[in-house]
Amino acid sequence: MKNIYSLLLISLLVACSNGKVQSVEEVIASDNAVAIQKKKDELVNQQQALAAQIKQLDNKLQSISPDRNVPLITTILAHTEEFKHYLELQGSVETKQNIVITPETGGIITRIYVKEGQKVTKGQLLASIDDGGLSQQKAQLEIQADLAKTTFERQKRLWDQKIGSEIQYLQAKSQYEGLQKSIAQINQQLSKNSVRAPFSGIIDDVITEQGNVAAPGQTPLMRLVNLSDMYIKTDVPESYITSIKEGKEVEIVFPVLGKSITSKIRQTGNFINPANRTFDVEIAVPNKDKSIKPNLTARLKINDYTNENAILIPQSIISENAEGQQYVYILKDKQGDLATAKRVIIETGKTQQDNIEVLSGLEGKAEIIKEGARSVKDGQTVKIIDSKKNSNV
Repeated sequence: MKNIYSLLLISLLVACSNGKVQSVEEVIASDNAVAIQKKKDELVNQQQALAAQIKQLDNKLQSISPDRNVPLITTILAHTEEFKHYLELQGSVETKQNIVITPETGGIITRIYVKEGQKVTKGQLLASIDDGGLSQQKAQLEIQADLAKTTFERQKRLWDQKIGSEIQYLQAKSQYEGLQKSIAQINQQLSKNSVRAPFSGIIDDVITEQGNVAAPGQTPLMRLVNLSDMYIKTDVPESYITSIKEGKEVEIVFPVLGKSITSKIRQTGNFINPANRTFDVEIAVPNKDKSIKPNLTARLKINDYTNENAILIPQSIISENAEGQQYVYILKDKQGDLATAKRVIIETGKTQQDNIEVLSGLEGKAEIIKEGARSVKDGQTVKIIDSKKNSNV
């Protein structure tokens, strides 16, 4: 208090001697070294007086409110719950029944029986190609075969009656059987002039036109797609080879369609690609409404790890010491809204969004400091302003 009275007295004397108190700007503008030094001394004295007053106020507050410097914190309660970790990948939709049909034989396309978007069944006639006179050759062979059949039957009856020579019987039989094989061969060739659907599906595109000349195995006629047996193929890093198995649950999201479905892995590859150290995975895609198309991009979430009794905490409350150990603060010796903060070293596992799995160091029902965790110290008294029941809040 004496310092305050001294400061007030000095200010009063200066005011009386000069008639008014000069501002800092005015003193600086005067370029008077004595006046500037005097003004500086006045301000220093004022600063010291204020510091002394603040200290007195702090001491008084400490005596009447000893917990005013206690950190304010919020807490969460650790508990066990089911934890599923997902490996997120990207893949594209494929189908094994997506082909461009080409003819087995060459010739002029005489007729196309289908149009784009038409549903067809396995074996249905799609197009015809000119046979180049094979039909006439077949008709001639059939006439010869009928005569050879009659001759053979007569020779057989005679031979059965022990009439005639054996060589005549064998010649008739050989001629008849040879013609039969020739007809069968022509029928096989003629069947190639009829282009049929190898499986049921939809004609996605008719590529050629009637009257064009088709080359065997080269000229594309039409594209046939079956949207029923769809799957997604993706590459999985080799580090997941022990956790990604057939039957694992997969969440599939199609961003373009705004659609999500759940499926399972139906096949995993047995070969590690040396170029990128991955193996193939196939996931079945149910497609009842036929909205999913080949080559459509999909986001995959494969469940590679499950813990039915996991403790999850927010990643934001975890700190790390100089040795690289992770730790959190829990409450001990709780009395009302006051408790003691205790540092515990933890071991963490996999993450799920903003939460992380705690493998060791925490027990169920432990009360963990959430907000304010960065500002407390081990063994420090803290004041609880809010508690949460769930560890992932």
